[in-house]
Amino acid sequence: MASSSQTPHFHPNPGKSKSFQSKSRNHRNVNFHWNFGIRKLILRRSQGLSVLSSSSSSTHFSNSRLHGLCANGKLEEAIKLVTSMQELRVSVDEDAFVALVRLCEWKRAHEEGSMVYSIAMSSMSSLGVELGNAFLAMFVRFGNLVDAWYVFGKMSERDLFSWNVLVGGYAKQGYFDEAMCLYHRMLWVGGVKPDVYTFPCVLRTCGGIPDLARGREVHVHVVRYGYELEIDVVNALITMYVKCGDVKSARLVFDRMPRRDLISWNAMISGYFENGLCHEGLVLFFVMRGLSVVPDLMTMTSVISACELLGDGRLGREIHAYVISSGFAVDISVCNSLTQMYLYAGSWREAEKVFSRMERKDIVSWTTMISGYEYNFFPRKAIDTYRMMDQDCVKPDEIAVAAVLSACATLGDLDTGLRLNNRCFEALIFFRQMKMTLQPNAITLTAALAACARIGALMCGKEIHAHVLRTGVGLDDFLPNALLDMYVRCGRMNIAWNLFNSQKNDVSSWNILLTGYSERGQGSVVVELFDRMVKSRVRPDEITFISLLCACSKSQMVKEGLMYFSRMEEYGVTPNLKHYACVVDLLGRAGELEEAHSFIQRMPVIPDPAVWGALLNACRIHRDIKLGELSAKRIFEQDKESVGYYILLCNLYADCNKWREVARVRRMMKENGLTVDAGCSWVEVKGKVHAFLSDDKYHPQTKEINTVLERFYEKMREDGVTKTSSMGETEISRDEIFCGHSERKAIAFGLINTVPGMPIWVTKNLNMCESCHETVKFISKTVRREISVRDAEHFHHFRDGECSCGD
Repeated sequence: MASSSQTPHFHPNPGKSKSFQSKSRNHRNVNFHWNFGIRKLILRRSQGLSVLSSSSSSTHFSNSRLHGLCANGKLEEAIKLVTSMQELRVSVDEDAFVALVRLCEWKRAHEEGSMVYSIAMSSMSSLGVELGNAFLAMFVRFGNLVDAWYVFGKMSERDLFSWNVLVGGYAKQGYFDEAMCLYHRMLWVGGVKPDVYTFPCVLRTCGGIPDLARGREVHVHVVRYGYELEIDVVNALITMYVKCGDVKSARLVFDRMPRRDLISWNAMISGYFENGLCHEGLVLFFVMRGLSVVPDLMTMTSVISACELLGDGRLGREIHAYVISSGFAVDISVCNSLTQMYLYAGSWREAEKVFSRMERKDIVSWTTMISGYEYNFFPRKAIDTYRMMDQDCVKPDEIAVAAVLSACATLGDLDTGLRLNNRCFEALIFFRQMKMTLQPNAITLTAALAACARIGALMCGKEIHAHVLRTGVGLDDFLPNALLDMYVRCGRMNIAWNLFNSQKNDVSSWNILLTGYSERGQGSVVVELFDRMVKSRVRPDEITFISLLCACSKSQMVKEGLMYFSRMEEYGVTPNLKHYACVVDLLGRAGELEEAHSFIQRMPVIPDPAVWGALLNACRIHRDIKLGELSAKRIFEQDKESVGYYILLCNLYADCNKWREVARVRRMMKENGLTVDAGCSWVEVKGKVHAFLSDDKYHPQTKEINTVLERFYEKMREDGVTKTSSMGETEISRDEIFCGHSERKAIAFGLINTVPGMPIWVTKNLNMCESCHETVKFISKTVRREISVRDAEHFHHFRDGECSCGD
């Protein structure tokens, strides 16, 4: 590990300092016994030392009162008193200052501590050992190393405590080189001998770098100063050696210990595991048990993790039995480790048993199960567990979000993916937070790109692309295809083509482009791409033919689609139900409904709801109620829970003005407890994604958005291009429910907040209704802007009052 790049500047003889009231960073606590120190100071007789020499009774009374306030923890009153003493030029005893500083430290009072320091330094040229140590301890505890170093420089003399505190402060904040530099200065410049508290800190620093050479040098110092028998120091030596990868030396130190505590055993056992020597670590664990040393939680979690790494299911079950018999099964961290061990060994049923028996679950418990299901190729279980976590009011972390997004992508389940859309924002927030402290790996970046693609967050996607180019992470993995998919789904086909031509392309790369053009209804381009793919000696797969057949369907290329379907087995691909559904859609969209029905009846496999759903959609397009009702009947015999089929049937009846039937289907949905997802649209403006729900009345610009839309509606009525006036109340209600018109709000927001002429890109979770389609066509012509709307099935590119879909 390299030393930190955040090295603070050293000022051995500081003359000037930045504001002492600067905000300090959080860090681990340094244990100081505040209350004990205060009581000790109160009992001490006054030495007559004060900031301003005074022997008056008022001075003695004020200092005594200040001592009392500090002893009782009344910080606010103490600060008021010391401030008034300064204004009245009443001197403050050094003991009183020490008590006040320790109270500030104990109460984590950053601002008050800096104020006390300023008051003290306003009348002191240097600090004594005790007051200096108090300020040092306070600033180190607050993570304020700049002021801590300044205090260190102002001390007239320093003792071992001064050096230990500062060395520990730098080490805990990751400034390992600076901590080692201070240690050497303590020895050779300060002439101070280290003690039992110095060495553990310095040795942890050597392990943190890691620097084996320095660690060995400190080991020599341990022996020289006679601390080789101190158990805390020897434990730190073991930890240093294993962190530096020298397990052999760590074991020598361990074997030579005259006595060991549980920390000694844990350090050596976990050291083996950390260096990949799981077998040796487990052997030592059994030796420990043979000597009747009782393990603790740290021991058990380490051992369980080793079983996971070894993939030894039998040993894992034996350890599990020991966990139960020894009473560790009630601990949440041990249960989490057991769950992960079983999941990554493929024993997911055992993991489910452990998980279900947990009395309390934290975010790690839920995340372990979700990511474990995804790892074991159970995406549906991962999504169901994610829903359970949501119902349990547990907020997901970035790992859970990434895992469930990956599960949705694996399923290709649009409905489920849409229900989890609100998590895409969280995924991107988590990603940006992670980049500040951690280096994201290829899996994390892929999950973040999936979220960008889902909601059309192009700028964030470009940020990730730039990060990938800077770091080179994942360039030889699946990340290039994730980038390609992001640009395609955000509608930037030119960028996608450039990326495609600059990388090594596999079948997934070709499929992404084929799917992109298929969604845009550009069948001829898809056919041309497929021919190029075959000539490039890339073997098509199942997804390739789904994209190809969908493109032919949307472009009315029936002859070509049937030809490709008949040739699938020539490429080693056996048609599955999705391919049969595509052929039904191909025939149905072209108006050949009876042929589509006959095709279903001739299928060599039993048609599923998706196949009948394709026919139902075709019946909706061509308003064939009889065949549509037959299709719906076959669907509901197999699936009564998918909302999409009810919506298709409602739309069929609505288009045929069968409003009573619409109401009947709506009742069926209500009886089955089904609800339609709320319409939601996203638009990216100035790098920030804004979401709009169908019934959103709380957006800060709602009034402006509604005003803009009303002006367009009024102009549409004047020009006679709106159908709203001829629509019945039921039809308007239908559109509100199944469309929601959320894209109109997103477009209006884009018009308000972007410069004239700039294209607007909107992503929507539901299909556009006919009314919205006509409205956006009118808006694009009126404002002379290009507007792109990606709904659940299509890309609609509006320009000069025309749409790329041809409707």
